[in-house]
Amino acid sequence: MAIDVPYRSIPDMFLQRVAATPAKNAFASPAPGDSGLTWLTWSQVAERTKAIAAGLYSLGIGNEDRVAILANTRLEWVLADLGIMCAAGATTTVYPTTEPADATFIISDSGSKVLIAENPTQASKITGAQLPALTHVVLIDGTADPAAAIPQLTLAELEQRGAQALAAEPGLIERIATTIEPEHLATLIYTSGTTGRPKGVELLHRGWCWEAVAQLQCGIMNADDLQYLWLPLSHSFGKTLLCSIIHVGLPTYVDGRVDKLVDMLSVVRPTLMCAAPRVFEKVYNKAVTTAQDAGGAKAKIFGWAVGVGRQKVTLEQAGLAVPGGLKIKYAIAEKLVFSKIQARLGGQIKALVSGSAPLSPDIAEFFAAANLPICEGYGLTEASAANFVNRPDKIKIGTVGQALGDLECRIDDDGEVLLRGAPVMRGYHNLPDETAEAFTADGFFRTGDIGTLDKDGFLSITDRKKDLVKTSGGKYVAPSHIEGIFKAICPYTSQAVVIGQARNYCTMLIALDPDAIAGWAAGGPLAGRPYAEIVTSPEMHTLVEGYVNELNSKLNRWETIKKFTVLDRDLTIEDGEMTPSMKVKRRSVESNFATEIDQMYAGQLAEI
Repeated sequence: MAIDVPYRSIPDMFLQRVAATPAKNAFASPAPGDSGLTWLTWSQVAERTKAIAAGLYSLGIGNEDRVAILANTRLEWVLADLGIMCAAGATTTVYPTTEPADATFIISDSGSKVLIAENPTQASKITGAQLPALTHVVLIDGTADPAAAIPQLTLAELEQRGAQALAAEPGLIERIATTIEPEHLATLIYTSGTTGRPKGVELLHRGWCWEAVAQLQCGIMNADDLQYLWLPLSHSFGKTLLCSIIHVGLPTYVDGRVDKLVDMLSVVRPTLMCAAPRVFEKVYNKAVTTAQDAGGAKAKIFGWAVGVGRQKVTLEQAGLAVPGGLKIKYAIAEKLVFSKIQARLGGQIKALVSGSAPLSPDIAEFFAAANLPICEGYGLTEASAANFVNRPDKIKIGTVGQALGDLECRIDDDGEVLLRGAPVMRGYHNLPDETAEAFTADGFFRTGDIGTLDKDGFLSITDRKKDLVKTSGGKYVAPSHIEGIFKAICPYTSQAVVIGQARNYCTMLIALDPDAIAGWAAGGPLAGRPYAEIVTSPEMHTLVEGYVNELNSKLNRWETIKKFTVLDRDLTIEDGEMTPSMKVKRRSVESNFATEIDQMYAGQLAEI
């Protein structure tokens, strides 16, 4: 049954929210010195948003004109995004870690007329000669350069211009909002590009408004919650959350400083947080390695508590009652162990959501055992990010949940997941051939993911269609499945990449977590040594070998890892091995570590 979306556009939804709850807290940012939170009400957000919108209007921005944002996640990103759309424009998102050549390509390919950059350093990534459509650069921080080839002004100056325009025509933004239709372009997000050059995904107002309503129906977003939003707003996961925030009126703390995440969790004390799996993996690694390093009674108590928690989760997943004796044991386990893990996340969490990449079922089970159940979801930029999710009261670990709203899903003959519905993109920007290839004859989008649907509509993603490895013996291997198992087994893991395409056995590149490794080395002969020296030491090889052997005991014969290499550094965005949304770029990893891979296949062992 079709869901009712009572909005024509995001500006329509935003103006309705402001009218409904003008005095309610909307968005917070860090107070000076990270001493607390500084809140803006919806009325205050509207005042600044309208000023930005009117300022952009005065610069010539109109219907579907693109305005690029090149900045970290922060309050001003939200205000700029809303301002662009309230001027009837469309936001082009650019990651702050994007290299100058790619940033220039995205701004040029999108035809963006204005760039809103975080500071002069970000603005310096682009050059006017390659961007004939660009008329102005707006700086959130810093001073405008009067000699810049492309005219610059500060965000404050843009708001001043807007305030003057609004003084002359107070109803300007409301008038513009009535001209925006559901089929108009709202956002142009460039795919993070695990392969090839990024493509601009055209996402419409109708899809984002659908997302806002559909997400509320899942029971995750509630007006009386407090959300911690640190995700990159340049990514579709962060953008879709902004839509639900407006629809629900969900108070949200916005702070993209990942290095401050742990510290600020205890200050903000959120009830809701969405994250990529890497954040949950780090919490898991910290909990396990801390217990292991403590040894003795503490390690035994930790192991006992996790065992009790997993027993409880197993029964709950099977739909069975938890016996009274186990409930008593669990209460003790929560007091002694799990309450400390809950405290690391602020102590008030009601719901956690994982998306953007696969979450290991074992790690999901660990969090559920700690009374921190994770609602894993699934979606693509091409379908406005949120397509399937586990509901808080109906979590099936190992799946990405059920479809949102009235989204249609079909599994193709080769196992590929196909989607059709309001949140699916209009197409790839200026790429008609690629757009045509992305859809079936009856309008379903080809996700490129392999999956299955169970009788209750829960979707399980097996792997990326292009990432499936076929050994020289003709056996198919799903790398992400193996990598997920290993991450749960080895608490020192940062990333693991399975190799095996057209080879006669599988190998694995392993990058270890710097924080976990420092804790492991403390107090021993390797204490204080450089990271590269610790991870490539014989002692570390022996430790990891034990985890690889444990992994192999859980795999089919043709999937087992015959050789592995511990890398002397972690995978990074800067080296092209990770996307900004923390997905592994397999081709780049295989290229950058070709020497290490070749060494593992020297002599080509016969497949066992």
